[in-house]
Amino acid sequence: MKKLHLLVIKSFVGPFILTFFFVIFILLMQFLWKYIDDLIGKGLEMSVISEFLLYTSASLVPMALPLAVLLASLMTFGNLAENLELLAFKSSGISLVRIMAPVMLISACIAIGAFMFANFVMPVTNLKMRSLLYDIQQQRPELTIKPGVFDNNLEGYSIRIGSRDTKTSLLQDILIFDHTKKQGNIRVTVADSGYMKMSADEKHLLLTLYNGHTYEEMQKQKKEKKHIKSYPHQREHFEHQDLIIEMTGFGLNRTDENLFRNAFSMLNIGQLHHFEDSLTMDLDTILNDFQRTIERTLVDKPKTMLIKRRKILPDSVRAAMDRDTMTVEMLHVDTLYSQLSKLEQRRAITQAITYARSNKSITKSNVGTTEWKISKLRRYQIEIQRKYTLSLLCMIFFFIGAPLGAIIRKGGLGMPVIVSVLLFLIYYVISMTGEKFVREDILPPFVGMWISTIILIPVSILLTYKAANDSVIMNVETYFLWAKKLWQRVQKRSQR
Repeated sequence: MKKLHLLVIKSFVGPFILTFFFVIFILLMQFLWKYIDDLIGKGLEMSVISEFLLYTSASLVPMALPLAVLLASLMTFGNLAENLELLAFKSSGISLVRIMAPVMLISACIAIGAFMFANFVMPVTNLKMRSLLYDIQQQRPELTIKPGVFDNNLEGYSIRIGSRDTKTSLLQDILIFDHTKKQGNIRVTVADSGYMKMSADEKHLLLTLYNGHTYEEMQKQKKEKKHIKSYPHQREHFEHQDLIIEMTGFGLNRTDENLFRNAFSMLNIGQLHHFEDSLTMDLDTILNDFQRTIERTLVDKPKTMLIKRRKILPDSVRAAMDRDTMTVEMLHVDTLYSQLSKLEQRRAITQAITYARSNKSITKSNVGTTEWKISKLRRYQIEIQRKYTLSLLCMIFFFIGAPLGAIIRKGGLGMPVIVSVLLFLIYYVISMTGEKFVREDILPPFVGMWISTIILIPVSILLTYKAANDSVIMNVETYFLWAKKLWQRVQKRSQR
């Protein structure tokens, strides 16, 4: 390996690793901000949080790699151009494409690795991350009773406190409704003050109550010769009472991951194609069944149900007809309808309305089922195309970032970061627009998901060509000079 290639590789690897973890951190913060309400106040253990962050970070790798390649290539070739190293290489007769060759090979390896990661690793991490997120969302929060509000988080109990001393944690004016027997408010406890704390294993709530009363209604069975029930009332006074309430439903219960296994983001390309074929066959079956049902309703109905042939055709025509041959007759509906009696006309209208309503119901049901199937099919097709587009994006962003860095001639984290973010935002907006059009069935899946890539490929070719020929497309004075010449031409034509 030549020293030139080794220098370029060393200049690229460091910024790439740095920007990769930086992008992962930014995307992870954006993800956590979206689900912050589902995570806080759940009393999660540090191991659960670490596991969730690990799976989430792994699921963001295919999105972070292209942006890291773009930012690293911009920084690398911007630094080389700013330090006049590119100028020294070119003055020695080495072209820009030859200088880019080793990093180009690394970008190709990154693209292949991104595809392999998205196809084999990401479905597993998505499955574990989504199932763990579901478990966290379903977990009940820690018991935090607010003064003046009934709290029903504890199963079988409804608790209200009047006030809480923040320094001593003393609770005032405590009211507890016991619903554990599922017979209504038959047991009520009222206390002037008390304390509340969790047990050491956090499985029980310990209540210490002072100076209060307990009221309980005890229902008796019906007497033999009476049809009424008696409700004896029991009242207890206490100066000190300890209650132990089991904390059911507050632990993190892990759901079976197989419940989420068929989601589109948890499948590799082979499995996605399998579900795509299955949904396509289901759609064909639904459409064929619907067509046969409509044909039976509109075409295969017996025509002699209400209209008698003897009332329509004269005897001479009827005698000349061959019963074994099929004939096509032109009949006027109004004429046929006028030949019916009042009762037959009423029956015909009633049955026509019945057929119309039945067909409307069948059509509406099939339309709803078909739209749901098509929407689900589009999600699988989008995920198939996304695995390819994000991998190829690593190469495209390299051919944008490397020549752009050579043209801008600025390294560091200033200008490259701004340019990278702008380019990525443009790509992201176009990509999300195309994906939305695919979901709404406006564009085919291939066109909608590849439209952003198709737009960026000519841009990357143009930038590489301009950088290889030492173009000054990023020089503002060039555009001012061009505008000045254009204005002079306009003035000359106006004077003529």
